[in-house]
Amino acid sequence: AIEKAKSYKEKIRTALEMAQKITKEDVEICRRIGGHGLKLIEEIAKKKQGKPVHILTHCNAGWLACVEWGTATSSIYQAFDQRIQLHVWVDETRPRSQGASLTAWEMAERKIPHTVITDGTSGHLMQRSLVDIVIVGTDRTTRSGDVANKIGTYMVALAAKENKVPFYAAVPSSSIDWEIEDGIHQIPIEERNSDEVAYVQGLADGEIKRVRVIPKESKAANYAFDVTPRHLITGLITERGISLASPEGLLQLFPEKRASQ
Repeated sequence: AIEKAKSYKEKIRTALEMAQKITKEDVEICRRIGGHGLKLIEEIAKKKQGKPVHILTHCNAGWLACVEWGTATSSIYQAFDQRIQLHVWVDETRPRSQGASLTAWEMAERKIPHTVITDGTSGHLMQRSLVDIVIVGTDRTTRSGDVANKIGTYMVALAAKENKVPFYAAVPSSSIDWEIEDGIHQIPIEERNSDEVAYVQGLADGEIKRVRVIPKESKAANYAFDVTPRHLITGLITERGISLASPEGLLQLFPEKRASQ
């Protein structure tokens, strides 16, 4: 459509219309994902009879990462709006600390009870039955149900499986790659600047300061994402409903993709 525009003004108008359309679609997709995830939280809340539902999330898959609602946080917001008692465990998500800085900020803005934890804490909490459900986002999902998400997600999934805690990924259909099946071997993992690991950055005395936390002689590795294989995932929460993390599970929700598989 933009290519067919004859003038710059027409190109700008067309681009704006497309952006507005995508924005509306994104909001609706996130709202629907949250509605399906809300049912999971409601089921847990009934069993807990008024006690808080403890939800653990990793990185930021909130409205700061989308337009409104977010993906992993959408069901949290909708449950909170329904006056379900909640508490959210927020993984700090080193090295960029998207959980500590972004997700925690979102929770604080909505006045949702939450606690920021180090990335290695989730397993300890699960061993003590302090996590009822894990909901994370996804950057890329394979047609078989493998999920690529922020580094550390896989470790959370392992702990959840070991402790029988349901582990769900919030998956907008736009993140499903129907061309690949094996996430571990087919999804390239970005390695970022090692300084993100070697240094920490934060607010001190009203200023943003940067401090080195490892010896100058030490090297640092900074893998940005990891892949959680489908057998560790309880289900995928999409805008069309919740599916098993499997090829058939996804195809049941997206039957129009069968012809291409």
